[in-house]
Amino acid sequence: MSKLTDVPKRILIGRALRSDKLGETLLPKRIALPVFASDPLSSVAYAPGEVLLVLSVAGLSAYHFSPWIALAVVVLMFTVVASYRQNVHAYPSGGGDYEVATTNLGPKAGLTVASALLVDYVLTVAVSIASGIENLGSAVPFVVEHKVPSAIAVIVLLTLMNLRGVKESGSLFAIPTYVFVAGVFIMIAWGAWRGLVLGDTMQAPTAGFEIKAEHQGLAGFALVFLLLRAFSSGCAALTGVEAISNGVPAFRKPKSKNAATTLALMGGLAVTMFCGIIFLAMATDVRMAEKPAEQLLHNGVPVGEGYVQDPVISQVAAAVFGDGTFFFVVLAAATALVLFLAANTAYNGFPLLGSILAQDRYLPRQLHTRGDRLAFSNGIVLLAGAAALLVWIYGADSTRLIQLYIVGVFVSFTLSQIGMVRHWNRHLKEERDQAKRRHMFRSRAINAFGAFFTGLVLVVVLATKFTHGAWVALLGMVIFYVTMTAIRRHYDSVAAEIAAAEERPDEYVRPSRVRSLVLVSKLHKPTLRALAYAKLMHPGDLEALTVNVDPVETKALKEEWERRGINVPLKILDSPYREITRPVIEYVKNLRQESPRDAVSVYIPEYVVGHWYEHLLHNQSALRLKGRLLFTPGVMVTSVPYQLQSSEAAKKRARKRQEWNAPGSVRRGPVEKRQKEPTAKNN
Repeated sequence: MSKLTDVPKRILIGRALRSDKLGETLLPKRIALPVFASDPLSSVAYAPGEVLLVLSVAGLSAYHFSPWIALAVVVLMFTVVASYRQNVHAYPSGGGDYEVATTNLGPKAGLTVASALLVDYVLTVAVSIASGIENLGSAVPFVVEHKVPSAIAVIVLLTLMNLRGVKESGSLFAIPTYVFVAGVFIMIAWGAWRGLVLGDTMQAPTAGFEIKAEHQGLAGFALVFLLLRAFSSGCAALTGVEAISNGVPAFRKPKSKNAATTLALMGGLAVTMFCGIIFLAMATDVRMAEKPAEQLLHNGVPVGEGYVQDPVISQVAAAVFGDGTFFFVVLAAATALVLFLAANTAYNGFPLLGSILAQDRYLPRQLHTRGDRLAFSNGIVLLAGAAALLVWIYGADSTRLIQLYIVGVFVSFTLSQIGMVRHWNRHLKEERDQAKRRHMFRSRAINAFGAFFTGLVLVVVLATKFTHGAWVALLGMVIFYVTMTAIRRHYDSVAAEIAAAEERPDEYVRPSRVRSLVLVSKLHKPTLRALAYAKLMHPGDLEALTVNVDPVETKALKEEWERRGINVPLKILDSPYREITRPVIEYVKNLRQESPRDAVSVYIPEYVVGHWYEHLLHNQSALRLKGRLLFTPGVMVTSVPYQLQSSEAAKKRARKRQEWNAPGSVRRGPVEKRQKEPTAKNN
């Protein structure tokens, strides 16, 4: 079975890598950008549309607020990027927001940040995949008709790619990400050239539509609330910014400098694309509505349920390049693909954060272990499972999922920046160098403004999105927080219980004697081996123990025991209800009560078989008995194996697996033994 599973595993994720090859998996900036920034870069495919969708509630007249909302998002983006550049220099270990909050605000704040980030990473995968499926569905109807299976299939595919390792998955994802970025920049440049230089009139496919406002003549508080809601929707462009600060250890040296440079590049690209698409949408008269079937009017008539509302980026591309042209098709394909790949930001952030939390004993320790390809495989699989569950529950509907979005990321933004302010305050008390103090004052001012701004946005997001589904994200954060607190409490209690004391407690006191029991069902080779092994241990007292379930068999065993003259007393336990486990447990407990200072050692003969199905036919009583004895203090259980003939076949299979080589490996030869090619000089 191991060989059968090993071959497809190697085909899917590649050969295992040695631990000393970890340095070779570190990322240069050109690969780190698509790996860690694919989420904020791809969000420009739907963030501008979210702004226009919300503004459409007040009708077409509200669209003129979109440039101002875009400007507010830009200011926020630059603030967050500038703040996180301070983070990666101050905390390069990869803990990111979690480490900053824990160090400066305490464990509870750190755990709150971690809970928010874990929820946000899961939502990043779910939203990105669902949005990509919907974009792809406009060209491939089969995908829309089977949204949930298609979305889960994409999650499985991304999981396999990431299990191959961060560097390999980054190389795979780099090309479509750069094609998307280049396509958007070409679209912005060509649109600006046509509009500003050539004076062309560019019209989106929906330019001739009218928007029927849900609420006419909004003013005062209602208008402000609408603008704040549109702003909070546009803030989706900032999701994933924190992933770089969590992923600093994955960068090549100098890690902090490379991470800070990548942050700046990501911020500049995302802001330029976001603003460019917003302004082109205004110039080409794009029309979007939350309820297009009712709100969009063509020649005064609603477009109806059959109308499919294309994303803003698709409409702008149609206006700039022309519908169906080469550049339009390339950008549409790259947009759909990069939305799938945006989930890769979470596939790198979640396992890294999970590893750090596991190291701090807030998550199971298995999440700290690297897999065959030196990726945190358990974290990758856990993320995939949670995202797939969310996609299934919400029917892969991005409109419903996006309402849960960005709450967690602004919780982490705000607490992280407050923590950085405390970080600089603490260092300013100790620092005397004036040049360094000026740098710290400047950094503190950046982080203080970031804390104020992101905290304000968090309040706006909660106020405008809570009833639309944000409460689910908050519930997820609470569940993560409570679970991680319980895990930490368990690990702490276990550590305290098993800690070796300085004085000499009872654990150091040698038992007065060891009373050994050999369990006997029949007198055969496994029993004789167990008896011989028990004698070899020189116990203070040794006896054989059997349970009288069948009087005829018990009588035959006793006669055979006496006939062979075995010099070990045979103790027979009565079992009127034909139980095996209970009489043995009660007998062992009685021994412990009679002599608490004695240790009891129980030897259990077991068969070693060669096939999995043979386990179902043997050793079941032994397994149950061992399970019960584990809970009995002062009792040691020893399994004495006896190899059946079928186990030899298993041994041969294991030997063949060790000797098996991947196709071509014999021809190449082992790397360490491969001989160098002779040079011309030697010839």
